[in-house]
Amino acid sequence: MIGREPYPDEAGPAIKVHVTQGESHVSADPNVVMTTVLGSCIAACLRDPTTGIGGMNHFLLPDSGDRSKDSGDAVRYGAYAMELLINGLLKKGARRDRLEAKIFGGGKLFDGLSDVGASNAAFAERFLRDEGIPIVSSSTGGLSARRVEFWPASGRVRQRLVAVDNAPQDVRRPAPAPMPAASSGDVDLF
Repeated sequence: MIGREPYPDEAGPAIKVHVTQGESHVSADPNVVMTTVLGSCIAACLRDPTTGIGGMNHFLLPDSGDRSKDSGDAVRYGAYAMELLINGLLKKGARRDRLEAKIFGGGKLFDGLSDVGASNAAFAERFLRDEGIPIVSSSTGGLSARRVEFWPASGRVRQRLVAVDNAPQDVRRPAPAPMPAASSGDVDLF
């Protein structure tokens, strides 16, 4: 979803692009800020610092595990999402040898289930290592959802931790007792 509106902390109107599950977006426009909300999902923010071309993806699971099945669900998986993002950056003029990454998400929001968030984070780290793309910052794991904002032209990222009770329904953990609202948790990464 793309919309133009004033954005806090930035001069002038920003083009706000919300990256939802299974999507990726690439831009070099200094007015663009990419946003997403994550639970156990991962968002990778990649950019070429020389050209200012950057992008964000948002994936649900590391891999389908069934390579024989060709499905429209491929966008939910990390391998596809990472390739889609990298190819989008290269098409816009980024160079693969200059790409750097920031990764977010991978929270454990559901008790009693396997830790999908940890698997997602491990996949993203392994994929980027295997591709020779350095991770310059990351915030993965934990018990909170995250709201992430990424300015691709500058590489700036802002993360806000979201108490699970305040998270959107798709990242909410079923819990009998409400968690206290986070009084802090804003982090600016450069």
